[in-house]
Amino acid sequence: MVEPRPSRHRQADLEVTAPTMPSIRPFHPADLDALYDIALKTGDSGQDATALHDDPKLIGHIYAAPYALLEPASAFVAEDEAGVAGYIVGTADTRAFDARLEAEWWPALRARYDDPAAKPLERWSADERRHYVIHHPYKTPERIVAVYPAHLHINLLPRLQGRDVGRRLLDCFLAAVGKAGARGVHLGCGAANTRALHFYARYGFSEIERSARTHTVWMGIEVPVGGGDAT
Repeated sequence: MVEPRPSRHRQADLEVTAPTMPSIRPFHPADLDALYDIALKTGDSGQDATALHDDPKLIGHIYAAPYALLEPASAFVAEDEAGVAGYIVGTADTRAFDARLEAEWWPALRARYDDPAAKPLERWSADERRHYVIHHPYKTPERIVAVYPAHLHINLLPRLQGRDVGRRLLDCFLAAVGKAGARGVHLGCGAANTRALHFYARYGFSEIERSARTHTVWMGIEVPVGGGDAT
């Protein structure tokens, strides 16, 4: 028995609803607002941090915007039909980037946000915890940077998760910092963000150490000089 062919209307419905593969491309300055939005909506160990903060740009001020604006060669975004919904940013040289932040990024933000250090820690709001980071940026331990001098931040909105977008973004980033001469990349992930930890391990990152004080899991991966596939 010959199965009836779908009607043209049914075929059209299938074509409309079929998901399209998100594209990966270099960061453009027009993407900056999207990066701030994604940083906020993934800022609570991968979950939406909107309800935690009065200032919606604080997380992006620290973990997204300075990388995209100061190191655009290693900044990439993932975009679907609804717009930019993921990004990866970072630097090939962590210590050099720390120095650039001190010279070019933190001064303006420190003038805008007060340092809460004089207040008892238990009285800090979520915003004030970010203010403290602006005034006292955390430095990755030298024992990690010496082996893995590059570092990254990657975030995806839920609609792009589980669609191979994270791997593709990492491929682009590792190729870019490899061409810049980085031989290894590290990242810090909150211990509570188990989904991200599993993703990094599947990609090839190895756990370096854990910080009980900051609840951070440090992971690293080697990068062939000149780019190419990571190991």
